[in-house]
Amino acid sequence: MASFRSEPILWIHVAGLAATPIFLVMCLLFLSVGEPLLPVWVELFLVASIGVIPLLWMQLHRPFYIFAILGVALKPENLTEQQRKILCLINTKLNRFLSLAAAILLIGVLWQLYQMVPQVANLAKFLPQWRSLGLLLAALAFFASNLFLQIPVSVARVLVTNDTEFAALEPLSLEKIKQDFTILGVRVNQIIPQLFPSLSRMNTNPQKPLK
Repeated sequence: MASFRSEPILWIHVAGLAATPIFLVMCLLFLSVGEPLLPVWVELFLVASIGVIPLLWMQLHRPFYIFAILGVALKPENLTEQQRKILCLINTKLNRFLSLAAAILLIGVLWQLYQMVPQVANLAKFLPQWRSLGLLLAALAFFASNLFLQIPVSVARVLVTNDTEFAALEPLSLEKIKQDFTILGVRVNQIIPQLFPSLSRMNTNPQKPLK
């Protein structure tokens, strides 16, 4: 049996971490739009609330179902035993702690971004200088940056699990998966072959060796 670390969806989510700094830069740019209308702490509270609270609540109560990507989710009933064991490691107290730590870290980053606004204000001159719109877009960009940090953090917990600990896990039941996880997207029978059809054909139709 292949190692659980070879599960493609894990590495797809880890790769998504690269999007976090991109969305943070976008957040900084949108924070630079217009002149402040509200006290600094109020603006930061609004941006942080939209960007952090929904995702943190989800991760603390019903974690994101990681066998989902690009608006599609693998049907829970189609999960392998190994994949159901992986979900055991997602819904843990340690992962909740990591989610909280990641949220606190990003709030600290948001504060630092706000300090940088005067230095990059000229870069946002090409945008409509509507402060309310800028704050809304900054909050959405901050939400995206939080999303692309929270999911890889959850997956990282899986990747550092040793083989002995993983082998001892009991696979989650179908009922527990549906009850304990937030499943987003259209439910399909398979994901990876749909994303990488050429790889699927290579695996199912290997070339014959030359004679």
